[in-house]
Amino acid sequence: MPNHILTGSELNHLFQIAKKNNFAIPAVNVTNSNTIIACLETAKQNNCPIIIQFSHGGASSICGKSIDNTNHEASIQGAIAGAQMIHALAKVYNVQAVIHTDHCARKLLPWFEGVLSASEEYFTKHGRPLFTSQMLDLSTETLTDNIEISAHYLERMTKIDMLLEIELGITGGEEDGVDNHDVDNAKLYTQPADVALAYEKLSSISPNFSIAASFGNVHGVYKPGNVHLQPIILKNSQEFIKNKFNLEANEPINLVFHGGSGSTDSEIKEAVSYGVVKMNLDTDMQWALWHGVKNYYDINKDYLQSQLGNPTGIDAPNKKFYDPRAWLRSGETEFIKVLTRYNQLLNNNNSNNLI
Repeated sequence: MPNHILTGSELNHLFQIAKKNNFAIPAVNVTNSNTIIACLETAKQNNCPIIIQFSHGGASSICGKSIDNTNHEASIQGAIAGAQMIHALAKVYNVQAVIHTDHCARKLLPWFEGVLSASEEYFTKHGRPLFTSQMLDLSTETLTDNIEISAHYLERMTKIDMLLEIELGITGGEEDGVDNHDVDNAKLYTQPADVALAYEKLSSISPNFSIAASFGNVHGVYKPGNVHLQPIILKNSQEFIKNKFNLEANEPINLVFHGGSGSTDSEIKEAVSYGVVKMNLDTDMQWALWHGVKNYYDINKDYLQSQLGNPTGIDAPNKKFYDPRAWLRSGETEFIKVLTRYNQLLNNNNSNNLI
């Protein structure tokens, strides 16, 4: 197995393998050490790579809620600490991991800059970046500004072998404090010509980029069937770019699926068939962790009401039941179960055999 933490060019190579073999890699938003460990354990069990990513809020949670985040310091240091943990433990689990930062709007650029600077410093010492990739979400800016700012950062990231993810079109719903419930519905569907403009500019700098093109995606909790996805937009974008630039590859773009909430299995599989190589997971994984803890409580309720006293005796100790390692492990186990299902759905199980 090559290096356990991929660089940008290594990730791009993995994306090409994924498109060729019709699989995608889940990208899981993590908020603490338990979710990081559950991601690594799932990758080991499922014999596959994993993308572990930090949102601005998730990163600050790792640093600690008591740390002032006015200047994004908690989010910067939390992301760095989480990345260092993944570097250390990916070797122990013997898995290939991608370390990524999630949505970054213009107002969060200082966070993006802080994390990128940490990767530059790490590269100077180790010849590899601390993070594999980062995402810019400038989809609410003008298309011109979105592409120009993205190009600026891709030039900088290319020097230390990182990959840039950008967003075109807007993901609806709400996540991590960003609320797009009231956005114009037309903006939820990216036009192939817009994708082509981004592709032309970014590919002139580096091949190491991916595009989250919106096709009706939403963040949050939705019943399957209540979200109106149009995955055909992804196929149209691939064909448009192939023809416009006279390319040999049928799927020249590395596409990313954001906001999978409410998506049906068939819609997810269709998106993967059009060159989606990364699918973000957050809402379902948050529920999985909680559901595992809730199940633990329901099963052991009589042992969790006091430090002493349970059905076996009035003075019987309950320490082994309320030990955080017990109930948090139950959360991890459910998290692993749900993430394994997504690996199966995305054809990512045993994908290490193809790498």
